[in-house]
Amino acid sequence: MQDFWWPHFFLALIIAAVAVVIGLFFGWTVALLGIILVLLYYIYRNLRGMAALAVWLAAGGIGDLPEAQGTWDEIFYGLDRMARRNKRSAGRLVSALDRFEHAAQAIPDGVIMLNEQGQIDWLNSVASVHFGLDERADCGQFIAYLIRQSVFRDYLEGHDFREPLMMKSPSQRDVTLSVQMVRFGAQQKMLISRDITQIEKVEAMRRDFVANVSHELRTPLTVVGGFLENFIDMDALPREDFLRYCGLMVQQTDRMRRLVEDLLVLSRLESTQNRLIESRVDMADLMQSLYQDALSLSAGRHPIEMVSESEDQIIGNVDELASALGNLVSNAVRYTPSGKSIRLHWGWREGMLCFGVKDEGEGIAPHHIPRLTERFYRVDRGRSRETGGTGLGLAIVKHVLTRHHAKLLIESEIGRGSCFSACFTADRVVKQKPG
Repeated sequence: MQDFWWPHFFLALIIAAVAVVIGLFFGWTVALLGIILVLLYYIYRNLRGMAALAVWLAAGGIGDLPEAQGTWDEIFYGLDRMARRNKRSAGRLVSALDRFEHAAQAIPDGVIMLNEQGQIDWLNSVASVHFGLDERADCGQFIAYLIRQSVFRDYLEGHDFREPLMMKSPSQRDVTLSVQMVRFGAQQKMLISRDITQIEKVEAMRRDFVANVSHELRTPLTVVGGFLENFIDMDALPREDFLRYCGLMVQQTDRMRRLVEDLLVLSRLESTQNRLIESRVDMADLMQSLYQDALSLSAGRHPIEMVSESEDQIIGNVDELASALGNLVSNAVRYTPSGKSIRLHWGWREGMLCFGVKDEGEGIAPHHIPRLTERFYRVDRGRSRETGGTGLGLAIVKHVLTRHHAKLLIESEIGRGSCFSACFTADRVVKQKPG
């Protein structure tokens, strides 16, 4: 197409030659009239082609190509080919933009694109939740007008975006966000937000855990250290006092030992390297063992009953289950007043096979129940220390049952006792045939 002018050049030469011949034989007036007619026809064809081009362009370059001949046919063909190429490029661009938007919407972090004036160009759905923004209505608005927290305003005005900003979500006050501005392009910026509420909670739990462990160990160490200092300072100590002090030290060291053992159990349960080794658990033997432990711990202070309504067994780790269910039994013995009964039960309940420990203790207020499995959480801290509890028993129970895809159900009423049940889903049950 780039050489389309050559035919027109030769045509012009032929017309000129014909005009000269006509002029020589018929006169120059006739030759001039012929040239004028040819030029008028040429102009008509070009005007017709331009009109067809104008109509085609007005329609957006879509539809069938206008019918034309000669040069205009080549022009229309070239324009159509260019339009198709541009359409394919635009389609690829739109597809890439759609993929980008879908990817940005799938990102778990909030993303807000800002122009050089600080106006919102685009935001994903996570950012709209984090900041309470409307993905459509708030585009074009100034970010500083929509998020009016003073810490955020200071962050924007400081222009120091090397470190993220920790702030509360404007739309959800119990959600903590980590917000950071990132510059890109010429003057554009991107605001990235991340929900760190759970991370904050885990960090707070870690701090509380360290503080609680330190506190729980400090008390017995202080007692033992105080007695040892008295032994050093005293020249002579009556044997009765010496034995009494040694007994108190044994109690405190035993308390530290149980605390360390429970901490090691929790650490092992939480370790990703600790793979659960499962087998069929003979619940009849385990129930009998738990019953004997309850009798030994009670030392005759409580009437203890064992009821087994099912011979079905479960799949699990017998050592972990013995530890978890043993914690439920020992808690019942510790916190049930003398003379009150304790009942161990094994049977089906609401489609699950459950081991339950029911006591006639003082009961637990409803607001305490959701927190009972927290480490070192105690309903009555003084009574727990008197009974020798470490505050980690129910945390161990929760971890063991979670590893076995089981549930811990807690029912309690003040003055009427409590019932703690470890319930296993049907997929972990091994049905026993009668007889």
